[in-house]
Amino acid sequence: MSTARTVLETEEHQALRAAVAALGKRYGRDYMTTVIREGNHTDELWAEAAKLGYLGVNLPEEYGGGGGGMAELSIVLEELGAAGSPLLMMIVSPAICGTVIARFGTDEQKRTWLPGLADGSLTMAFGITEPDAGSNSHRITTTARRDGTDWVLTGRKVFVSGVDIADATLIVGRTEDARSGKLKPCLFIVPREAPGFGRNRIDMELHAPEKQFELVLDDVRLPADALVGDEDAGLLQLFAGLNPERIMTAAFGIGMGRFALSKAVEYARTRQVWKAPIGSHQAIAHPLATAHIDLELSRLMMQKAARLYDQGDDVGAGEAANMAKYAAGEACVKAVDQAVHTLGGNGLTREYGLASLITASRVARIAPVSREMILNYVSHQTLGLPKSY
Repeated sequence: MSTARTVLETEEHQALRAAVAALGKRYGRDYMTTVIREGNHTDELWAEAAKLGYLGVNLPEEYGGGGGGMAELSIVLEELGAAGSPLLMMIVSPAICGTVIARFGTDEQKRTWLPGLADGSLTMAFGITEPDAGSNSHRITTTARRDGTDWVLTGRKVFVSGVDIADATLIVGRTEDARSGKLKPCLFIVPREAPGFGRNRIDMELHAPEKQFELVLDDVRLPADALVGDEDAGLLQLFAGLNPERIMTAAFGIGMGRFALSKAVEYARTRQVWKAPIGSHQAIAHPLATAHIDLELSRLMMQKAARLYDQGDDVGAGEAANMAKYAAGEACVKAVDQAVHTLGGNGLTREYGLASLITASRVARIAPVSREMILNYVSHQTLGLPKSY
């Protein structure tokens, strides 16, 4: 499929896109489905992507990263997804956790974590969602209290990806403001083997290498240096991680949508039932063209969000990242659905690798924030309409 996107990208970005696409092609959907079927993890692809410098492309050069930003990291995830081999933990480990530590971590935290996050030897998960809080971060009940110089964390988290393979989890807790008495968000690095830090796997219908977990923090004692950044800058630090999460989720959705669309286009171009390929019929061709347009528009908003974030405009990036995530989620679901319909019965066979995407594509609509909450954000923050919640 031809595309005009390269006109808007630098030569470096074009080269990165081509290189990552070549890596993805060497693995592809067959690799991913085999990993899932055998209950394994994408260790080989993760290691090679790390060795080539793709996992840490957004992290500072002084700590082994590529010195780029979300623009570059989103290209990596999109192209791996377009090849059928997306790495979900890229959203969590280098994008959220790596960004937060690079921006707000102490020098010791940066030295301890960033080189490993950049070269793939260390992985970090991210825990914010709670059973009774949902999208309302103000209802987070995981609390952190001081005990001497230590912190003690108590609470629960759900839908935390990759805890079983992560060396630590960046946990969003709440501490009491000594002046106001109100609870405020703070971020803590919790090692995987910390006493009192338990995990239970959630049984998901979603087929993916990355597993989902419920976390239980039962008086988890942490040293003072487990706190990331300034205790009084919790919201700023939190959104410094959530905006990259939305940008990367958009990349995840766009990549998946492109993969599904490419399969459908190839099939429509070659499948012949009567005298001509089915792709010559407008009932087949037009929905596929619409899906392509929607994916291209989503990428433009994602690129805008990434550029604003990389330029330090957190407010502008927040609006654009939410819009990009919404648009990409919708485009992804529609592209996958149309691809399956284009193939008919073949779209549900294991051979073509599309059926499992029917469930997977919904992730881009639901997580990390639902499309309804994004519409709330846009109607309230962008349009200035009265708040509905």
